[in-house]
Amino acid sequence: MPTSRKPASIGVLSNHIGFHLRLAQLAVFENIGRALKEIDVTPAIFSVLEVLKENDGITQSKLAAAVHLERSSVVPLLDKLARRGLVERRASTTDRRHNHLHLTAAGRELLADALRRAAQHEKEVCKPFTIAEKKLLLELLGRFRHLNRAETA
Repeated sequence: MPTSRKPASIGVLSNHIGFHLRLAQLAVFENIGRALKEIDVTPAIFSVLEVLKENDGITQSKLAAAVHLERSSVVPLLDKLARRGLVERRASTTDRRHNHLHLTAAGRELLADALRRAAQHEKEVCKPFTIAEKKLLLELLGRFRHLNRAETA
């Protein structure tokens, strides 16, 4: 039996927000992944570096919550960044259970390069939208955050 050349039907998925969000997320992550690959930065690393820049001395727990990653996956990521000389852990002077995280000069330099690349990526992926449409899209996507509030409340 010959195979059809037309794409497979996706049925009810064509009307499911989650399906389309996932396809959009895959496309956007693939694009930013290409933009950052040359400097060995993943979207997760980019997020961590940016949050560290904005929150000097943050704890690992607060960092994990800010970037929405499990604490267990943040630790090896921070280990990798520390080995690369991008992040420094400093023991808390008030609570021995906590380390405070700081970007090194090399981390700030890499982040500056990543920010330039990410800005170009953002410009590219937002080409189909006007400024007002992008603002509306961000606002609409933000409305999904209520779905996880029950877990964190």
